[in-house]
Amino acid sequence: MHKAVYPGSFDPLTYGHLDIIKRASDIFDELTVLVIRNSAKKSLFTVEERVEMIEKTLKKRGLEHVKVDTYEGLTLDYCAAHDIGVSIRGLRAITDFEYELQIAQTNTVFSKGKLETVFLTTGLKYAYLSSTIVKEIASYHGDVSVCVPRSIEKKLMEKYGYETKQHEE
Repeated sequence: MHKAVYPGSFDPLTYGHLDIIKRASDIFDELTVLVIRNSAKKSLFTVEERVEMIEKTLKKRGLEHVKVDTYEGLTLDYCAAHDIGVSIRGLRAITDFEYELQIAQTNTVFSKGKLETVFLTTGLKYAYLSSTIVKEIASYHGDVSVCVPRSIEKKLMEKYGYETKQHEE
């Protein structure tokens, strides 16, 4: 059985993340979306809120077979403890590659070759998206309906104190 993990902060989950999740779940027998607890990073949503939003979104899209978990520590330690041999990393642009390559090489060295990294490029439709950009737009009461599912848009608007525009998810 080929198991993979897709680690990240997912603060919040975007359509770009969903694109990677869907495609990775088609490739691997088992996929875990791993919401990383990073005390050094200031998050808009709590880990619990992010897990709830991700699980709700996956269920709505028929991806209930994708697991969601949380972890504070190194992804390679989580993978070793759960017998996972592949880490999924999403690439939007060449600017992501240098950082992601460094993470991949570090994981390979420190896992003694037991953790491979698979890079998936985000579909062109979502190549511009990042959680940071979504939060920036939402903080100025901009329309993020093309960036995130409706339920997540609603949560963003609640955090920033205004109502959502109506659209289809």
